[in-house]
Order: sequence, then structure tokens, then C-alpha cells
Amino acid sequence: MKVLVVGSGGREHVVCWKLKQDPRVTELFCAPGNGGIASIAECVDIKANEIDKLVSFAKDGKFDLVFIAPEDPLALGLADKLEEEGIRCFGPKANAAIIESSKAFSKSLMRKYGIPTAKYEIFDDETKALEYLETQPMPIVIKCDGLALGKGVIIAQTLDEAKQAVSDMMGDKKFGSAGSTVVIEECMVGPELTILSFSDGNTAVPMISSRDHKRVNDHDEGLNTGGMGAVTPGADMTPDLKKRIQDEIITPTVEALKAEGRPFKGVIYFGLMLTSEGPKVVEYNCRFGDPEVQAILPLLETSLLDIVDAVIDGKLNEIEIKWKNKCSCVVVMASGGYPESYQKGYEITGIDTCGKLVFQAGTALKDGKLVTNGGRVLCVYDEGDTLDEAIDGAYEGVKKINFKDAHYRHDIGRTLG
Repeated sequence: MKVLVVGSGGREHVVCWKLKQDPRVTELFCAPGNGGIASIAECVDIKANEIDKLVSFAKDGKFDLVFIAPEDPLALGLADKLEEEGIRCFGPKANAAIIESSKAFSKSLMRKYGIPTAKYEIFDDETKALEYLETQPMPIVIKCDGLALGKGVIIAQTLDEAKQAVSDMMGDKKFGSAGSTVVIEECMVGPELTILSFSDGNTAVPMISSRDHKRVNDHDEGLNTGGMGAVTPGADMTPDLKKRIQDEIITPTVEALKAEGRPFKGVIYFGLMLTSEGPKVVEYNCRFGDPEVQAILPLLETSLLDIVDAVIDGKLNEIEIKWKNKCSCVVVMASGGYPESYQKGYEITGIDTCGKLVFQAGTALKDGKLVTNGGRVLCVYDEGDTLDEAIDGAYEGVKKINFKDAHYRHDIGRTLG
């Protein structure tokens, strides 16, 4: 079986690693891939948002499956175009991926179908947004409507911070067109929780819960990032809480999208807040979370390829998905200065001798050496019978890996709210 994975980060590395374990996968390619993926798949110099090039490559190469991992190509309609060419692919069409590409759409969907979320208003006029802020209690959350690499969310503690965030997004276009429309919502209080769920458009099957840490510094301080680490499980959930999340959020979301003529086939990311009133949706993503998936997929015992087939064929209700009875932790090692400006090209050492599973994100091969090539560089993984064992093991690995100006948090999994 000939498989193409689209993307270049840690998420794509773990997907390639998992697919490679299935003996049916005889040829594995990744576009564009990275320095770590290059050791297990043939990397192709096509960017994830070069839709027409990807379709042509998949068609000419007679691929049996294309696995679309990042949000950008999904929002740009890669799944639609592959399907038009008769190429089997994993990932939602653009009209379903809109749950991530437009926060205004997703909030409106939740309101229409009674899915619990924060109170909010949507603005495409900067002046009206600023006037609205004058009437609201602080802290408050300001979100870009469009895709902003996980960075278009500001939790403003003061009115001045809130106004600055709106001005940055709408006036100064800090996030480009993604900030032309903003969502302003109440700041919910409670532990955060991530539930990733496979969906075939009719059935939704949740994975192990996880919890990521988005702020760049210890104690949840500093700027938001794409994620500095993650653990599983994300919370000590009771059977009642699991049922509420399934019955009040996961199933209604899949049914709502189907009712809107947007059946979702792929992975839905449910970012939740466990408030005093019950679980509420913070955000949806239309794909595996990164770095959550690096903590989750190593625990999957069922073949990922079997699940992919079931999702595509609408037969998710016919398979049993099994998981290891373990806890896990991934710690992100980032470039100094991330998520703002940072340098690339520093040599990375210690991966092969650290004794841990390491998924590479922002890496490249240069003159035969592995070097840094992005903001989030590595995800160091370990698992254990207890969460403490998994956390300690991941940090043991981190301490044995080196590159100039490496930055990582020291409290991943230690601050679970």
C-alpha cells in the first residue's frame, strides 16, 4: 500500500511512525516532511498548502491513501480535490473543516444546536468591538476568526490589554486576514481538557483524554503557543463526566455538522473547559492536536490504518479501538525566542542516546547533520504506569538532548488545574 502523509511537524512524524508499523504500508511518503520523518518516509519537496501540486503528485504516483494532517490544506479543500480525482484520503472536506477555519462559524453552530460554550459576540468592525469591551468584565478572551497557527487567542486581564488585542488583530492585521473578524467571549474558569475524537460523519469515537500546556513559560505564563507539552490522561474523569461530554458535546457536534450538510470525516479536536456548570467547548479543531497526538498515538493498540479505513468507509461503529493502560507525557523542546523571533540552523545532539521516543517537529538535515528549523523543534515522549513516572521519564530524555538556546517548560503535567 502506497501512502502519502501531508505536513511537516511533530504531528506528522507520529502519524508516519504509527502508519509505518502496519505491514500493509509498503511505501510511505511525506510532503514536505522534516529531518526526523526522513528516516522513516521519503520526503517530497511540496508544501502542505500547495494544493494543486499535492493532488498532481498523488494522482501521478497512484497513491492508495493520502493522510491530511494539518488544518491549512483541509481548509483549502485538499480533501475535496483528492476525492474529485478518485483518490482515497483521510481528513474532512473544507465545508466541515470550517469548524476550525472560522471561529465565528463554530460559535454560531454551537449556539444554534445548544452545545455548551462561553457567551460571546462576533465583530467585523473594530470600533464596535472596542465599544463592546467597555461594557464587559475582565478578564476576557479575544480570538481571531481565522487560522493563526494556534496563536490568535488572547486572554486579556485588563481593559487596556483587551483593546490592544483587538487593535492588533483588526487594525494592525497582526494575523493577516485571520483577524478581520474577531470573537469576543467570556473567560471561562476551570481545568482545561482535550478530547480528540474519530468521526465518520455519523459515529464519533473519543480517544484517551489529554491536556496540553499552551503558554510558553512555566506556571502558564507568557504568550500562547501551539503547545509546549501534553499528558494523558488529561483529567481524572468520572463515568458521569465522560457521558456528559459524549452526550452534550461530541455527539451533538457530529450530528449538527451532518444536519448542516457538512458531514465530518476525520478527527475532531474538542478543546474543553470543565467549569462549575459542566463541560463547555473552548474551541474545535479539524485535525489531530499537536502536541496532544504525540502523547496519544503511542498508546494506540489498534492499527491506525484500520481506523482510517473505517472513517473513510463510514464503518467506525464496526471496529473496536483499543488503548494501552498507561499514562504518557510529551515535553516540547523549542527554539529560544519562540513563539516570536528565533534563530534556525543549530545542530541537535543526543536524540539517539537519550533512551526515549522523540518526535521531530522543526528539524532539517544540513550537511549530514540534524539542525533546528522551526519554533517547536522536538517532542520527547515517555509513558508509565502513573503520570508521575511518564513525566519524570520524558524529562530524563529532555536533559540528554542539546541544541543552542533550547527552551522548554519544567512543569508539563504538574499544573493540571
